[in-house]
Amino acid sequence: MKRLLAVCLLALPSLLQAEEAYRGEWRGYVEFEGTYFFEDPLFPEQSNSNLSIAAEPEYIYEWNNGDDLFTFKPFYRIDQRDDNRTHGDIRELSWIHAADDWELLAGIGKVFWGVTEAVHLVDIINQTDLVESFDGEEKLGQPMLDLSLIRDWGVVDLFVLPYFRERTFPSAEGRPRFAIPIDTDNVFYESSSEQNHVDFAARWSHSIGAWDIGVSYFYGTTREPTFLILPENIDPVAGTVSEVNPLYEIISQPSLDVQGIFGSWLWKLEAYHRSGQGDSFYAVAGGFEYTFVGVGESAIDVGIISEYLYDDRGDAIGTTIIQPGVPFSTSPFQNDLVLGTRITLNDVQSTEILAVAIVDMEGNGETYTIEASRRFGNDWIFALEGSGFRNVPENTSLASFKKDSNVRLKFTRYF
Repeated sequence: MKRLLAVCLLALPSLLQAEEAYRGEWRGYVEFEGTYFFEDPLFPEQSNSNLSIAAEPEYIYEWNNGDDLFTFKPFYRIDQRDDNRTHGDIRELSWIHAADDWELLAGIGKVFWGVTEAVHLVDIINQTDLVESFDGEEKLGQPMLDLSLIRDWGVVDLFVLPYFRERTFPSAEGRPRFAIPIDTDNVFYESSSEQNHVDFAARWSHSIGAWDIGVSYFYGTTREPTFLILPENIDPVAGTVSEVNPLYEIISQPSLDVQGIFGSWLWKLEAYHRSGQGDSFYAVAGGFEYTFVGVGESAIDVGIISEYLYDDRGDAIGTTIIQPGVPFSTSPFQNDLVLGTRITLNDVQSTEILAVAIVDMEGNGETYTIEASRRFGNDWIFALEGSGFRNVPENTSLASFKKDSNVRLKFTRYF
């Protein structure tokens, strides 16, 4: 924690020394969320509905003719059911200095890598805030130093990550959640430095014609834990496990992301090779999106999405989490087809709809999601999100969620 505080202090610029004109402003949002599940829960601790409220204010301060920027973005949510989801985080607390051919970020930041729709395999800098969003889209703030070198032949980012953030998990009352509760109070690390292990990453990115290419390398504590079963958590009579414990190992991971735009076609690819978590393995996600522009001579654009997901670990993923006869996977997308559509009305209300189906090619279930949003006035956005699960066998990683089909409404007020 001392190292985390030290990195945060690096993000505080000497505002009083600024001689040039400066500008500071507050912005952000408050969100009201309600979720309803269509079936009774699989576990007795869970409920059929849930309410929560969240806020994410942001303060930005510019000086030195815009070459220096200070950002502070805290986040906090209060959840009706899940104590683990009632949580706060500093999403960003950083100072950025920009020069002609380099840029430096110091503090707590968020970095996104990736191009595909269904999963983001190469997005490894920030830890997943799983209680906030079960699809893995939301991330925790990461203490970092990021030096960007801007050259004619591409941009090189060099990262030093001095403090590790543990993944958040739902409590027993959370829904959806894994079949066996995860004990986040008793966490194991491969490194004796635990959360203070210093991680490193580097990335080269460049545009060549119609192609955007990124090549990355990460060495440090994995953001995706495996799990341990402690002897005291096993009931030898019933043959059940009461809880499991996360294990964070040291990994080495080179990765690649490529995106090409050719007229109405958008081609995407993400891939990585990882060693350090048992046998080395690789994962690939790739596909395309084709957009019909101005359908029926209207302003509406309709995109067709198709992707394929493959993970070399197959059914052996995360088999350290075990229910009797039921292997559990931390990533169910080992051989899956993704089909979806993106509809953009291009109206003044910025109405958008995204619907995606993920079908396991080995018959291990189907996942459906829909996201729709529409702006009301200048300050409000209404969003509807839904997810569903079909044809889920008992011996698959999706079995824990087979009764968790739901609809979620969000009302967000921006300021």
